[in-house]
Amino acid sequence: MSSFALWALIPALPIAIWVAWSDLARMKIPNKAVLALLAVFVVVGVITLPLEVYLWRFAHIAVVLALGFVMSITGLVGAGDAKFAAAMAPFVAVSQATNMMAIFAAAVILTFVLHRLARVSPLRRLVPEWESWERTRDFPMGVPLAVSLIVYLGLSVAA
Repeated sequence: MSSFALWALIPALPIAIWVAWSDLARMKIPNKAVLALLAVFVVVGVITLPLEVYLWRFAHIAVVLALGFVMSITGLVGAGDAKFAAAMAPFVAVSQATNMMAIFAAAVILTFVLHRLARVSPLRRLVPEWESWERTRDFPMGVPLAVSLIVYLGLSVAA
């Protein structure tokens, strides 16, 4: 069991829920949520990770932010998605990047299908004001990003 994953999962869970809900409701990920997740890494990482590992993981932020920036300016993802992915990056060990990508791919498919089914079901009446119901060409990518982070950390705790 990874003590980093356990201690990161506890505060990351409510942040992930906040991000998913906000993206579903407003198609926006709050900068405060991104900064909150970064703060979790800063605090939990310095306490639970070896110093060299901790410091190198800040490079993950820069790499994912740069990739996200390019994807955002080309219209592939929203800016909030890119920033949240960058904030998630230091939580993932480089050796686990392939696993995280597989988790993310599964989360995208699952959440997309569930969102589209919920949009045409009576469940929609529970939150009729969600902007994501109306944006037929867009999808709230904060949902699969948040799910991926929680599943990854959860699996790391269980390992």
